[in-house]
Amino acid sequence: MRKPLKIKTKGDKIDVTVPGEKPTVGHLHPLTLVKRKVEEIFQAMGFSVIEGPEIENEWYNFDALNIPKDHPARDMWDTFYLKNGLLLRTHTSPVQIRYMEKNNPPFRIVVPGRIFRHEATDASHETNFYQVEGLMVGKDVSAANFKAIIDEFLLRFFGKQVKSRLRPSFFPFTEPSFEVDMTCLVCQGKGCSTCSRTGWIELMGAGMVHPNVLKAGGINPKNWQGFAFGIGMDRLAMMKYKINDIRLFYSGDLRFLEQF
Repeated sequence: MRKPLKIKTKGDKIDVTVPGEKPTVGHLHPLTLVKRKVEEIFQAMGFSVIEGPEIENEWYNFDALNIPKDHPARDMWDTFYLKNGLLLRTHTSPVQIRYMEKNNPPFRIVVPGRIFRHEATDASHETNFYQVEGLMVGKDVSAANFKAIIDEFLLRFFGKQVKSRLRPSFFPFTEPSFEVDMTCLVCQGKGCSTCSRTGWIELMGAGMVHPNVLKAGGINPKNWQGFAFGIGMDRLAMMKYKINDIRLFYSGDLRFLEQF
């Protein structure tokens, strides 16, 4: 609200040499900065940026991703269920199916967006966070293509070589599946609360797209194959800016935001 103007009376003097009041300049949120950087890098590598709805149904969030009803794998995601069979998406993977339904391969896309999970919060987990999904489908796309693209992404994002590793894992929508870890940059691999004292931070889950997922998207797995990955943008931001607690991003503390 503006302050009322003071009417100067006759005889008052104005010192035109006094500096004016500097207006407060806003700051972009660190997650916004990371999102823009991630999109810029992947677009430079030929990926299109796609968006999808945050409120999903079970078909796109689970069934079409090879996670049938009553399957134990559904317990991997603590879901916020809404009315009428709707839910808050637990990952950005549903956009894979939505995109494949309307587009023919070959293609490469990334899907940045917010996701929701009903889980306990700590230094590296939140109920609301950001993820960027990646999908590349072609005639002869391989896991080697994935490794090359991710290594190049990490190099461009951090501006230096970053040590990473692939671990065998399980996801219903990929086969084979693997986790990608990187050296914790908060502690330089020595061990801290951010990396659970391991020296490594889990960065993404990935793998070769399961044939059932391609079928659900209307693509013949005999002719096409590809890889998919999901990167936690909050963790990218934590590593880039050496932030040791993910909850700071959502604290609304201006002292924290003014650093960026």
